[in-house]
Amino acid sequence: MKKVILVTGASSGIGLACANALQLKGHTVYGLARNVNRLQSISFKPIRLDVTDDTSVSAAIAAIIQAEGKVDVLVNNAGNGIAGPAYTMSVENAKKQFEVNFFGVIRLCSAVLPGMIENRQGLIVNMSSLAGLFGLPYQSMYSASKYAIEGYSQSLRMELRNTGVKVVVINPGDFKTGFTESREKTAFTINNSKLASEYTAAVASMEKDESAGQSPDMIANKLCSIVDSANPSHRYLVGAIAQTIAPTLKRVLPGPLFEKLMNDHYGIK
Repeated sequence: MKKVILVTGASSGIGLACANALQLKGHTVYGLARNVNRLQSISFKPIRLDVTDDTSVSAAIAAIIQAEGKVDVLVNNAGNGIAGPAYTMSVENAKKQFEVNFFGVIRLCSAVLPGMIENRQGLIVNMSSLAGLFGLPYQSMYSASKYAIEGYSQSLRMELRNTGVKVVVINPGDFKTGFTESREKTAFTINNSKLASEYTAAVASMEKDESAGQSPDMIANKLCSIVDSANPSHRYLVGAIAQTIAPTLKRVLPGPLFEKLMNDHYGIK
C-alpha cells in the first residue's frame, strides 16, 4: 500500500539511500534536509527542514500535511557525530550532539504523532546505532545521544500500545558514508601523551571501520521491508555480523572482559 513517508537527513548517506529506495517502492517520499540544494537528480520530494529548529519543523510538517492530508511513516535519520575525550568534553559540545541526534527526534515525533494517533495508524522508525547499546571510547556523547533514543523509543512504544502507531528502532553498525568526513573532533587539551595517543588511535580505528563499511543500501532495503511489514519487530540490528554480535557479547560476557575487547579494538591497551 502506498504510504506518505518522511525521511530526515535525506541529503546524503543513509537518509538519501532510504528515501530513494522507498520512492522506488512506489511510496510518496519527502526527503527532509537542511541543505536541499544538495538534492539533485532525485525522484522524491525535497523539503528544507532543520531538526534543531522548532519553527522549521512545524512549518515543514504543516506543509506536508496540507499537501498529503497525513503522514504514515516518519524515519528519524538525521544525525551527526562528535568525537573527543569524555573527560574534557564541554557541555556546549554535548548539547550540540544531543540537539541533532536526540532533541531532533523528539521535535519530529511530537509534530507527526498527534495526526497518527487521530488516524489510529502510523510508524515511527528511529535510527539509533550499535553505539546506543554499548559505549564507545572517545564517542561518549554520540553513544549517550543514541542511548537516549533507545529509552525514548521504548517509552514511546509503551505509551502508544493501544493507538495503532508502531515504534521501531534500527541499530546500524559501521557504513561507508559521508558521516566519517563530517565528524567533528574536539581538541585534546590536557598534558598526557599516553591518553593523547589513545585518542588518536581510537579515532583512526573508527574511521577505518567506517571507510571499510558496507553500502547504506543495506539499511535502505531493511527499512523497505519494515515499512511493508504489518507487524514489525521492535529492533533491527543491521551491519556486518562481526559488529552486530557485539550486543550479545555484552550480555553474556563479564563487563570487564567486554570492555577490554572493545578497548583492544580501538587501540586502548
